[in-house]
Amino acid sequence: MTLQIDTLPELRQLLAEQRHRRRTIGLVPTMGNLHAGHASLVSAAKSQCDYVVTSIFVNPLQFGPNEDFARYPRTLAADKAALAQAGCDAVFTPAVSALYPTGLEQQTRISVPYLSSLYCGKTRPGHFDGVCTIVCKLFNMSQPDVAYFGLKDFQQFFLISRMVADLQLPLRLAGLPTVREASGLALSSRNGYLNAEQRAQAAAIYATLQQVAQRIQVGERDFLQLERLALARLEAAGLRPDYFQVVDRHSLLPAQAHSHQLVLLAAAYAGTTRLIDNVTVETPLAG
Repeated sequence: MTLQIDTLPELRQLLAEQRHRRRTIGLVPTMGNLHAGHASLVSAAKSQCDYVVTSIFVNPLQFGPNEDFARYPRTLAADKAALAQAGCDAVFTPAVSALYPTGLEQQTRISVPYLSSLYCGKTRPGHFDGVCTIVCKLFNMSQPDVAYFGLKDFQQFFLISRMVADLQLPLRLAGLPTVREASGLALSSRNGYLNAEQRAQAAAIYATLQQVAQRIQVGERDFLQLERLALARLEAAGLRPDYFQVVDRHSLLPAQAHSHQLVLLAAAYAGTTRLIDNVTVETPLAG
């Protein structure tokens, strides 16, 4: 049975008791509407930590004015059942007023400069400030030993890692591989918005990432041309591409001639639903 906690004092008391018992604490931050990808994070946390807390909070600070905050799926009963099955010990479900008591406009914000404005940040200005702010708050509230994130949103994980390093926060981050449907489509809470035709179209995102990765692995290095070809493939599949970018894994900046550990980032719309994905590519160092 997963214990539900709604308030910060309850959370702090519970975790203080766990720390007093010298138990390690794992945190899985989520916005709910959980799927098998989230369950894999909880299972990993349970295998590595003594006590696992999952937070469920649809964070208004990371949604833009024309985005889907109001209709984002809230499925708490099903989420609690899934968490119990995955072995989660407690679920933290705070109210917006508890996390932003002075309101969103007056909330102190955490920002990772420049890198937050690239790729997804260009399309969703302010999004990553909202993500980093709520994640930092959750870290401060729960003080976990390890926090678990899926790598489907590689840019998000990179920025959170930078925030942890820059603020010298005393925890370890664990990034776990993306969980996919049989078609290759990355699991996402937003997949529920897709109809059958759009779901079939969306499978082209991962297929295109794989095709570009294979071309890089056999020696192609004209990244700009590969990006243009990838955008054309996404359009041909019936998607509306947002971006396709080859980046250096260690800087998140566009890959250069000397880059050999790469991440291919993609975002595209299937209908009105914006989907993201990525794959990692490692090429031999130049001789």
